[in-house]
Amino acid sequence: MANEQDYDLLVVGGGINGAGIARDAAGRGLRVLLCEKDDLAGHTSSASTKLIHGGLRYLEYYEFGLVRKALKEREVLLRSAPHIIRPLRFVMPHVPHLRPAWMIRIGLFLYDHLSRRELLPGSCGVNLDKHELGTPLQDSMHRGFVYSDAWVDDARLVVLTAIDAQERGARIMTRTELRSAQREAGLWQATLVKDGQTEIKVTVRAIVNAAGPWASELLHRHVHLSARNEVRLVKGSHIVVNRMFDHEHAYIFQHPDKRIVFAIPYEQKFTLIGTTDLEYKGDPGSVNISSDEVSYLCDAANRYFKKSIQAADVLWTYSGVRPLLEQEDASNPSAVTRDYQLELDAAQGQAPILSVFGGKITTFRYLAEEAVNLLAPALGITKPAWTAHASLPGGDIPNADFSGFFQRFQAQYPWLPATLAQRYARSYGTRAERILRECHALSDLGEQLSPDLYEAEVRYLAEHEWARTTDDVLWRRSKLGLHATPAAVQVLQRKLTQFLAESNQR
Repeated sequence: MANEQDYDLLVVGGGINGAGIARDAAGRGLRVLLCEKDDLAGHTSSASTKLIHGGLRYLEYYEFGLVRKALKEREVLLRSAPHIIRPLRFVMPHVPHLRPAWMIRIGLFLYDHLSRRELLPGSCGVNLDKHELGTPLQDSMHRGFVYSDAWVDDARLVVLTAIDAQERGARIMTRTELRSAQREAGLWQATLVKDGQTEIKVTVRAIVNAAGPWASELLHRHVHLSARNEVRLVKGSHIVVNRMFDHEHAYIFQHPDKRIVFAIPYEQKFTLIGTTDLEYKGDPGSVNISSDEVSYLCDAANRYFKKSIQAADVLWTYSGVRPLLEQEDASNPSAVTRDYQLELDAAQGQAPILSVFGGKITTFRYLAEEAVNLLAPALGITKPAWTAHASLPGGDIPNADFSGFFQRFQAQYPWLPATLAQRYARSYGTRAERILRECHALSDLGEQLSPDLYEAEVRYLAEHEWARTTDDVLWRRSKLGLHATPAAVQVLQRKLTQFLAESNQR
């Protein structure tokens, strides 16, 4: 019998790619351990623009293969998680001196037809002078284009993927860092450190390096190997302001530097504006927006919206480091490919290690499938790929019809306030009943710890979703941090500590 510290696969990194690979591998019968030095989605994977998209602008860089792959995955993900992923229409006001209309029409035609599209409507033109979509825009904006992509709760996508991995047999260890790994007798001997103090020794047949911005460092410093590829760190920052328009479309703006900036409806009351693209040389774990980036994003919005915003109007910011694939011929960070490279080091007789360089959230499932396929010969995997037609937890909604599901949900729990019902249905899908199964009135949810946040949900997050800190709850498992007061954060911390202690005693 195998030792409980023996695994087929050690996945290092609890971002979207690591979670996706752990899920795919566990579903094919491997004994999988995933370790993440911080929280799941604690860095890059919770700092995205929250989009599942083909990447319209990548067509300008002739990345047709990447766009086709991403568009195909957009359709797959809309079906697999219709609670946390939803269709979103984008408005592109036309600015003639930046890109001619014929170029945009050709790009949108390609975008509509590069991959089969069943769930989303195609693109069209719009007269901004006569349509509500033009109301918030400067009077100089007369025409535009509308096309489809999708919005995603990025951090929840990671958590739900990890839950699926765990339910298929994987072990998920957060706040656990890989200190070192050495090859011995055809296996890897790895040393992990949990919570900065508890040392854990494991023996594994293969390692996946999905450390994102730390992928190169992990290879060089902790595994003492070199690699053909390297990651190039590019910082992307976002700002959140009070809602700047009343409809549910998003905007995509062309900036004079040829970059594009999105303005997206966010958490009912706000607008999310981003992103920047800047070369980054610092610690990926300590990335923050600069005043120049705030000004850049405000200026981009002010070029298009009638309502002007300044730095003082910014309610919240977040920044992340994208671990892009290094390219010698790409001097402009915006031109660096968003595609990925999987590098397998599996010399004959040596335990394999697979490193992930680059990637984007939209293609995580495809990347994971490809990664496990690459490891299959060395690990004797015979089960076929399976994730293309599998729902993520809570996403088993018939016909991916969220509106129909939500109507049934409201009828089942008529006592839930509308905003809370919407958030539970969106965040947890069919699994919301796991929070609500013993509840028949709002009082059954326990104490309200912060606006829209009750004890029952926090207990669930602590026991089933690896939530350990107030930031885990308020900024990654939800976005309720936008509404929380300092006093509410203190109350939440006490309750969270209590729930974790109770859980550990069981």
